Amino acid sequence: MTGDQRRMSIDGENVQLPISPKALAVHDPPKFNQGGQINSSVFAGDRDTMQNGAAEAVICNSKKLQDAMQEIGLKIKHHEDNIKFLKAQKNILDDSILDTQVALGRYQSASEPGSENKESSNRRNEEEIIERILKHDKSAAGIYCQLKTHHGPQVTHLPLLKDVMGIVALLGKVDDDNLSRLLSDYLGLETMLAVVCKTPDGIKALETYDKEGFINKSSGLYALGASIGRALDARFLVICLGNLRPYEGAFIADDPQRRLALMKPRLPNGETPPGFLGFAVNMINIDSANLYCATSTGHGLRETLFYKLFSRLQVYKTRTEMLQALTVITHGAISLDGGIIKSNGVFALGNSEVEVKFPKSSGRSNLPENYFDTESRLKELKWKRDRFLEDLHREQTLLDHAKFNFEIKKQEFVKFLAHSSSFATPKFPAVGERSTPIS
Repeated sequence: MTGDQRRMSIDGENVQLPISPKALAVHDPPKFNQGGQINSSVFAGDRDTMQNGAAEAVICNSKKLQDAMQEIGLKIKHHEDNIKFLKAQKNILDDSILDTQVALGRYQSASEPGSENKESSNRRNEEEIIERILKHDKSAAGIYCQLKTHHGPQVTHLPLLKDVMGIVALLGKVDDDNLSRLLSDYLGLETMLAVVCKTPDGIKALETYDKEGFINKSSGLYALGASIGRALDARFLVICLGNLRPYEGAFIADDPQRRLALMKPRLPNGETPPGFLGFAVNMINIDSANLYCATSTGHGLRETLFYKLFSRLQVYKTRTEMLQALTVITHGAISLDGGIIKSNGVFALGNSEVEVKFPKSSGRSNLPENYFDTESRLKELKWKRDRFLEDLHREQTLLDHAKFNFEIKKQEFVKFLAHSSSFATPKFPAVGERSTPIS
């Protein structure tokens, strides 16, 4: 009989039976080695069974913890997606509310008692602006206003001036006198007195040159000024609408003033800067005749002249709020308390006297037919924004709770891994111990 086999007699015949490790472990008495110690190979099967069972328990518990963490992770992702969506919708509502408020703000004064007196006062205000321009008697703007004052609409029939639309200061109006002063200060007197022409031909008509390249003062606006006793002897700006690159974006829907749908500045958190009131280009009121087709290409004054002058100039309530928004100011800014940023890194300090500014709007003439519908829509927009704010607060609370639970499960998982690491450590046989199972 060998060490791996036994013989037994069945019905008188010797039968050789294999000995399995499990049978040996269960039925045979323990074997001792020469040193009198129990042979460890006898318990190999039991130890493997115990270790396999423990490993299975570790894997099972690990999977439960991982599944729980994954489930909480999906909840976190769900709440984060909801918050992202709600913030995007809130920002859209904020933009719509701001645009609606800007539009309504220009018409509310018309519904107040005494609006007729205000309209008459605004007409006088425009006359005062013209008188201030006329004081610049040797300027191109002064000559043009002098001709228009004496000849009225007929001045546009003069061959020399048929392409001239007017003076910058008189082509737009502003509701608030303080805002008018600030916008005029930002542009400067030279720009406010600039002559606006439709095409390059209008510029050629205003000033001609002799063979030597000197100005021919016997023709053009020089000759016209001399004919009314106003000698033109200073440089002047002329803005040609046909040479300007117009705004190519969309317009605010249902806005009778065709204001530009410019993207609002956004802080890193996605919010509009505190104190932001709007863009200067949209705060200019333009006569209906110049809202459409001021140029041969069908563009109005807002998307050509005033977009060129103001671009994306931002308007804020206070200088402090304006300075806090420096990171999102790309084309300058002004504040209602006198702050001016010309461009990135260029600040205008101190005070200045503004001699020529934009006239005040008449109010009633610009009152839209759907004013009360717009007012109701504003209330509805504010109500919707409040609901979104409530949803945002609720989702943020749920997100914080889910993240808290995730951290707890994460700590449990780390502790579990540390506690069960002994089961993952490989077991090596002791010296003299068999490394192969009995077969």
